[in-house]
Amino acid sequence: MNRYPFWKYLLILAVVGLGFIYSAPNLYAPDPALQLSGQSAAMKIDDKILFQATKALNKAGIAHFGEEANGKNALIRLKSADDQLQAKQVLSQNLGDNFVVALSQAPNTPDWLAAWGAEPMNKGLDLAGGVHFLLEVDTPRAVKKRLDTTKTEIRRQLGREKIRYSSLELKNNVITLKFKTEELRNNATQLVRKNFNTLQRTVATEGDVYILRAQMTDSAIREIEDYAVTQNLSTLRNRVNELGVSEPIVQRQGRSRIVVELPGVQDTAEAKRIIGKTANLEFRLEAEQGASVYSKERFEYRSERSQQLYGGAFVEKDMIISGDRVSNAQSSFDSETSRPQVNISLDSDGGKKMNRATGKNVGRRMAVLFIEQKTSTKYVNDENGDQKAVYTQREEKKIISLATIQSALGVQFRITGLDSPAEASELALLLRSGALAAPMYFVEERTIGPSLGAENIQLGLMSVQIGLALVLIFMLIYYRVFGIFANIALAANLVILVGAMSALGATLTLPGIAGIVLTVGMAVDANVLIFSRIKEELANGMPPQSAINAGYDRAFTTILDANVTTLIVAVILFAIGSGPVQGFAVTLSIGIITSMFTAIMGTRALANMFLGGRKMKTLWI
Repeated sequence: MNRYPFWKYLLILAVVGLGFIYSAPNLYAPDPALQLSGQSAAMKIDDKILFQATKALNKAGIAHFGEEANGKNALIRLKSADDQLQAKQVLSQNLGDNFVVALSQAPNTPDWLAAWGAEPMNKGLDLAGGVHFLLEVDTPRAVKKRLDTTKTEIRRQLGREKIRYSSLELKNNVITLKFKTEELRNNATQLVRKNFNTLQRTVATEGDVYILRAQMTDSAIREIEDYAVTQNLSTLRNRVNELGVSEPIVQRQGRSRIVVELPGVQDTAEAKRIIGKTANLEFRLEAEQGASVYSKERFEYRSERSQQLYGGAFVEKDMIISGDRVSNAQSSFDSETSRPQVNISLDSDGGKKMNRATGKNVGRRMAVLFIEQKTSTKYVNDENGDQKAVYTQREEKKIISLATIQSALGVQFRITGLDSPAEASELALLLRSGALAAPMYFVEERTIGPSLGAENIQLGLMSVQIGLALVLIFMLIYYRVFGIFANIALAANLVILVGAMSALGATLTLPGIAGIVLTVGMAVDANVLIFSRIKEELANGMPPQSAINAGYDRAFTTILDANVTTLIVAVILFAIGSGPVQGFAVTLSIGIITSMFTAIMGTRALANMFLGGRKMKTLWI
């Protein structure tokens, strides 16, 4: 009686051992660091770039160590967190806009732990801080983009209705049309009134020229601006989810700004590049010979086979569709050439437009135009003599594919001509997460200290320590030898809990610490039920060994019911809650499972090991 088979002891030792391994990285605090990467995923960061960066830091007198580069990015550790912002500014000025310099935390996990895949637990913004980005949405560009589309549609409808015009131009958000006769202008006015009700119309006459001016109403402009910010907000959330960030904050601030807070992020350079990147596609037909200079544009492109850079190719200004119509995108490799490609799936409307355009133009070439907004940073001195970053936007367009249309395309096709698998993967991610309705640029980037303050954090940790100490003392005094078993199991429970949260990549927040405190109470609660049952059996005259066996067996059902109901509540909290509530629910859920294991199997293993098989007349409990 009261003996465990050998495999059960091995199982308990294995679980506790894994708990120690996966919780141990939390003992090694990370170093403040800077991470360097290229604006494009295809750019390589080599020792030459790293040498240039460290030379700039040395010149600025900023202490650093542990520099390393792996081709994709580079990491420079700093002696003090206070130097991070100054070091970032120094490197941004020295390296230029082709590189992303991001604040980071460099882990110090020993290699033998890293070999097991053990990493420190992610900590929320209220404990370890994180990275804060403030982005400005370029809403005027969103309005101009809508007006460009409107201008193109007006030109198409005027041509379809055979209403001749002398000129059509867009300037200062005003579409101006000029006609030779008043009748033509009146016909055009009626067309615009009927089909473009968001435009305000005014007419004028200058000599023999009849003018129609159209511009958006204030309400229409506000609607476009709100849509741009809302769409960018949704896209950023999708991109952050793609990055796998735990408990991020992505929310609107004011009229045209978005706040992104990423707790516990290590690869902040990658996060900054993906979050801030405005990339889109446009599918256009190659311009025909003799086409008017007003209907075509020239862009550079690179031959897919020879990788030779050509001077450029002329494509039509009017596009077939843009990346907004992409419903899914996955990177892969061409089975014939083994070159990277992106498999595109369009929505139904985009598929119809693509099918109609390509069906009518079999034999012509179609260009895939890659459009990217890049931010240039210039540092100037303000009125106080302090350096201030000034951001300007520039747009880069290039053709990444120029292929002959063999047959009408549908909702699924592929694009090629990409430089590397990394570039294909990044383009697929950007298209899959949704296109940005307007460009954005970083207004502010900073690390976030504990939002509740160091004093509150210290008090939170102290509450765990005091609660744990009181529970240990109570169990030891009240239950004696069984109290020792319960205390050992409780310590093992905390180790396993921290190890499990680290292994699962869970984020620890201050509410999560509250969940740990609750777990401590629930763990000993199970032992209290078991030990009280043993006492009752002893009081009824049952022999000690039989009382121990009956105590564990008969209390199991009650413990299981109580913990399952609590687990159900924790799952509901996680499903409908957000942020701190989810952090509490995760900690509580894992704690329930680990406490069940240690309180029942752990303490019984200790009781069986030290008391099982012995002849006892009395039992100290």
